[in-house]
Amino acid sequence: MISRRRFLQVTGAAIGASTLAACGDGGASNGGAKASSELKLPTYKPFEGLHPDLAGAESGLEPGFLKFPADAVASVKTPPLKNAVTALTETFATPPPPMGSNPMWQALNQALGAELKLTIGTDPGYPEKFATLLASDSLPDLMWLPPNQGIPNIGPMLEAKFQDLTKYLSGDAVLEYPNLAALKPASWRTAVVNGKIWGAPIPSTPFGQVMMGNPKTWAKVGGLQCATADEFFAKCKELTNGTNYALEPAIINMLHMFGEWFGAPNSWRVNKDRSLTHLYETDNYRAAVEYAAKLWAAKVFYPDLNLADATPKTVNGQIAAQVVVGPRATADFRNLDPTLFVDTMIPFGHDGKAKPTYDMGYGTVGFTPFKKTDEGRIRELLALMDYLSAPFGTKEYLVKNFGVEGQQYQLDAQKNPVLTKAGNQQAPGLVSALQIMNAPESVIFNPAFPDDTQKIYATEQKLLEFAVRNPTAGTYSDTSSKVGPKLTAAFRDTIVDIVTGRQKIDAYDAALKRWKSGGGDKMRDEFAAVLPASVPVS
Repeated sequence: MISRRRFLQVTGAAIGASTLAACGDGGASNGGAKASSELKLPTYKPFEGLHPDLAGAESGLEPGFLKFPADAVASVKTPPLKNAVTALTETFATPPPPMGSNPMWQALNQALGAELKLTIGTDPGYPEKFATLLASDSLPDLMWLPPNQGIPNIGPMLEAKFQDLTKYLSGDAVLEYPNLAALKPASWRTAVVNGKIWGAPIPSTPFGQVMMGNPKTWAKVGGLQCATADEFFAKCKELTNGTNYALEPAIINMLHMFGEWFGAPNSWRVNKDRSLTHLYETDNYRAAVEYAAKLWAAKVFYPDLNLADATPKTVNGQIAAQVVVGPRATADFRNLDPTLFVDTMIPFGHDGKAKPTYDMGYGTVGFTPFKKTDEGRIRELLALMDYLSAPFGTKEYLVKNFGVEGQQYQLDAQKNPVLTKAGNQQAPGLVSALQIMNAPESVIFNPAFPDDTQKIYATEQKLLEFAVRNPTAGTYSDTSSKVGPKLTAAFRDTIVDIVTGRQKIDAYDAALKRWKSGGGDKMRDEFAAVLPASVPVS
């Protein structure tokens, strides 16, 4: 089963990832780009009932909480439901006990006012489940639409099967649903297709991949941070001895880091004439591939390319560094070794002079549209989504994520919620399914290690100095949706062959030609046709 970490890696941070949200559908000819540029996004009104210890910012800096707010405040006045609701979503944990035997799910239903009946898919298989339900005569009320699982023809599908929510959410109309109004404009753009709003977006961390290293291991060579690619190479060589290795074997992820040091763009580069150049077409990325091949030849990568999760080996020192999604992933290592706070590599120019980049992630994991229905039902479903979008620190957030005090969770000495044994059985799969369907803006919070929150916050500030966003995020290419993942996979196969020495660097040009003719050039034209004027030249 794909993990939550891997899912965000695929959807939000991995190089070459296609985006789902649309400002048009396959080009500007249908007027989608113009309509989307004229759309008034939902009015942004941050939730006022809570005050983080460390303030967030529009730049992407996430607010930090050193402890859970002492007195959780209510963000909704009444239970949202009078009728049962059906929904399709996905979990990236072990599926939860079914509703009938899951007290936490039952407690949530009681708080909502009626049953929330979830059909919970897993990966692989979610796109097939989505397609089966889509083709049926009876759609669920809500269907999570993933951002990068190859579901085609998004625009026509939404127009034919789902409810246009623009008049209920555009501009000040959203203020009727305060928790939805607390979602940032950048999040809402992912739910816009053909100039219409189709659902509530699901925010996630706006930070993309980072390299993390075990400081105990890197202390042997002066630490993880480097000033040049040559310095990093020398440190990797010194840390590798035939039993221990400097780098995890996820070559494409490591290559993503190297590309930032060589100044490669975040998926696409906007040229002065508003045309687009893809990552694969740049000398920067090609240089990063050659650098990765040099590292592989030096035998500093862990040799088993099928290693599923490097985290345990990074914790025990067998692997010195791996790539994860965002600075908050330090918690994954803390879970295995409470004494370990891993270091995060800050990008640097490969020669000590060039300006590096840091690729921000997509910032959402899709959105959840409604099936076509009457206005009363629409407002009931919007009220449900408002409840499930309750910000961190609210009573509704506690119910959704932790259940009932004394049953699924208890408070520790610092008044932070901690799952009980029953909660650990009932919550993870359910919470994952709910968070994939609907979520508030992300925060930094690790109750067991409040100092980590401050360190992560400081790291985010450093990364933002080099931050570059994918200029096509929030736009749509039908070609990218249909064939983008297949083209990316084929190109990456060649890249891995080059890095591991199975093919020469000359194979790069042939692979790029196939990528361009197979749909890359068409994707470029489709993205360029709907590129907002507000996106600056790279």
